[in-house]
Amino acid sequence: MKKILLACSSGMSTSLLVSKMRQYAESIGDEAEIWAVGQDQAQDEMANADVLLIGPQMRFMKKKLEKYAEEAGIPIDVIDPVAYGRVDGEAVYKKALELIGK
Repeated sequence: MKKILLACSSGMSTSLLVSKMRQYAESIGDEAEIWAVGQDQAQDEMANADVLLIGPQMRFMKKKLEKYAEEAGIPIDVIDPVAYGRVDGEAVYKKALELIGK
């Protein structure tokens, strides 16, 4: 099972994206645990994840979070702003799989 963590400013703006990602994963028969947290919880949640994707509005925090992600042994990236704005669960899910596969 893939474990995908999304982080945004408060953890609420990504909730719709999480739903869309879950729907897409289900549609292709993947088992995935996908959840979103606020920036304050991201560091603690990394230990439970295979990848961390951060909202475009948190781009400035990537360097800080990279240090913790490295310690947790997981990849990290910023969600593409266009996919984020369109709430494109398929695109964001595929990006997460790509990062996990590296």
